[in-house]
Amino acid sequence: MVKLVVTDMDGTFLNDKKEFSGEFWDIYSEMEEKGIKFVVASGRQYQNLRKNFDRIKEKIIFIAENGSYVIKNEKEIYSRVLSEETIKKYIEIGRKIPSTNIVLCGKKSAYIESEDSEFKKEVEKYYEEKQYVDNLLDIKDDEIIKIAFCDLTGTEENVYPYLKNEVDCQVVVSGDIWLDVSHLESNKGIALEVLQKKLGIDYEETMIFGDYLNDYEMLKKGRYSFAMENAHEEVKKISNFIAKSNNENGVLEELKRIVLNYPQ
Repeated sequence: MVKLVVTDMDGTFLNDKKEFSGEFWDIYSEMEEKGIKFVVASGRQYQNLRKNFDRIKEKIIFIAENGSYVIKNEKEIYSRVLSEETIKKYIEIGRKIPSTNIVLCGKKSAYIESEDSEFKKEVEKYYEEKQYVDNLLDIKDDEIIKIAFCDLTGTEENVYPYLKNEVDCQVVVSGDIWLDVSHLESNKGIALEVLQKKLGIDYEETMIFGDYLNDYEMLKKGRYSFAMENAHEEVKKISNFIAKSNNENGVLEELKRIVLNYPQ
């Protein structure tokens, strides 16, 4: 019996227009009646996720910033903060990578120093609280939980080669144009395991949906692990099932079929 449902956002729960079906609200109500917990696990900022689920924000759990920050009802459950030394190191690396811009992700806000218009459009999609600063190294009054690299020419090909040999942090390609650096004890899988223990819910009772490499560890934590039809091939390999694509409401279809036992 499924007691915990966990879903990624972009490329998974959201379609390519960054929207989700209004049908979800009724599905969630039925899940709530059955006592099933719902978790949103994303590379997005907590404040952005909270806005997307404003109607139920006090009831669900948010795994934000790829597992670096876990929140329920405005209370922190888990976080991992980067040291000043680590922040300085990766900002300096990022500044040397051609066509790459940096987002410094804090608990309070995101920070950027680039004025590139296309980059700023991408930041708008994922960060509700954000500040434009002259120098990222001057940020002192926030706890930094992730450093995101944005490269519109592709991060797997153009950013990851600069960072693939770094061993002091988690380095993961989280999307076509995004790569994230976070604490070694920070990924969606670790965050989900913390939640499972806290909630008393095990592998056999967990359903998970994901599409990209930042979902890789998380998808190993549940019996009902679904890669989306549009998922990265490496994600499909380690998932137990395949769901319809994000543009075909794949998450909602599986929730109706397995969790709510709707007739097919």
